[in-house]
Amino acid sequence: MSKSFYISTPIYYPSADFHIGHCYTTIIADAIARYKRLSGYDVYFQTGTDEHGQKIENKAKDAGVTPKEYVDKIIENAKDLWKSLDISYDYFIRTTDEDHVKRVQKIFEKLYKSGDIYKGEYSGLYCTPCESFWTEAQLVDGKCPDCSRDVHLIKEEAYFFKLSKYADKLLKFYDENPDFLLPLSRKNEMINNFIKPGLQDLCVSRTSFDWGIPVTFDKKHVIYVWIDALTNYITSLGYPDEVGDKFNKYWPCDLHLVGKEIVRFHAIIWPCILMALNLPLPKQVFGHGWLIIDGGKISKSLGNYKDPREYIKQYGVDAVRYFALREVPFGSDGNFSEEALITRTNGDLANVLGNLVNRSISMANKYFDGKVSNKKDYPEDKEFISCLESLKDEVDKKMKTYEVGGALASIFDVLRRSNKYVDETTPWILYKEGNLERLEKVIYNLLEAVRICSILLQPFMPSTTEKIFKQLGVSDTSFADICKKIDFSVNKPEVLFARIVEK
Repeated sequence: MSKSFYISTPIYYPSADFHIGHCYTTIIADAIARYKRLSGYDVYFQTGTDEHGQKIENKAKDAGVTPKEYVDKIIENAKDLWKSLDISYDYFIRTTDEDHVKRVQKIFEKLYKSGDIYKGEYSGLYCTPCESFWTEAQLVDGKCPDCSRDVHLIKEEAYFFKLSKYADKLLKFYDENPDFLLPLSRKNEMINNFIKPGLQDLCVSRTSFDWGIPVTFDKKHVIYVWIDALTNYITSLGYPDEVGDKFNKYWPCDLHLVGKEIVRFHAIIWPCILMALNLPLPKQVFGHGWLIIDGGKISKSLGNYKDPREYIKQYGVDAVRYFALREVPFGSDGNFSEEALITRTNGDLANVLGNLVNRSISMANKYFDGKVSNKKDYPEDKEFISCLESLKDEVDKKMKTYEVGGALASIFDVLRRSNKYVDETTPWILYKEGNLERLEKVIYNLLEAVRICSILLQPFMPSTTEKIFKQLGVSDTSFADICKKIDFSVNKPEVLFARIVEK
């Protein structure tokens, strides 16, 4: 029986204005999910949309439609974008889904009956776009520390979750599970900036707007974002009314992959809610950095926004995926620019990968009518063959710690070494000298390098590797097939990445 692996991205605010920064989390999650599937895991990859709240209610009112009509019109934008990026999610949850609504209400009731939720009055500084409350000390120049927009004072009757009750238990969990929150800088930030100064009980209902899940026993209240949005990770598995095979197979989640701006919600609020429900905590939360432009976040208001589908149309889906996965050190911020995207595409994809595939298949066709077999071994190939044989273990090691960029770097090191191998062995001279036995082995080694690297590249560049396999005439493309020795019967080579000339 295969092992299960549950990976999630946060549920996104439904928008017609997704930018490349929004895509970053989901591209990484997709690469990890695909790698796990190819490694034999039963993967459950979840994403979705967070559709309730005052921000949506206000936008719907401005548009002259109901909130549900508003989100229904734009929800397909997210699905279309993920399709454009070859995102292979297993489940797309909407917080307006009927099952989710009913399960959230039951969770709220459960926490209320256990005494972890109580009624009070809230007075706080609120940022509507971020749907976050802040203390005066947390503001930056009097504005929201996340988005730098104005906050306003809110006073209203509300239900509260006893977050403060779980502070010591959470610190103990951090201590006993050192890899729960990574990278380490995020863990230190949560402990020193939020937990140790004292956790405040959390407002989990609102009465100042209507667009939310109603509290069943107090209809003037709607359930606020924390109980609504964060619980999507378990309501999708049937909790609390259908705790069966699906829940038992996939919970606890193996990896919550989130942007650093929402680590606090996933590493403090969410674990405390799960403790209150007596449920296991996720195995790991990883807070990655941002894709930024010129040192700042990508934003339509800053004039540096571009629909990701424009990049896909111009440069190709795998060029966009590769750039996002390779350019940014995982866990840190990385700079995005079209110039850098073009440089990566021309350098790594056209000059290294595309060139190797084209010249290897072309030589197989030119010298052996496309049919190349594995025959005599040559001692001078030992170092090169060793690179190929050790690559899978090296990539596995990087992917165990989700060093996606490092895994890609290892694969492209071997691709560069393969291009160097062509220059070292000079196949054209071997042909001229009539040394066809040695020539066939050289070309076989090159085709084998392309095959092995392409199998390992599948999670990162699925569209490109499919084209390579077709050119190689290869159908066995699982990780288990890497060690197979096959005879090649290649097809006509085709250009994978045309070199981009900057205007």
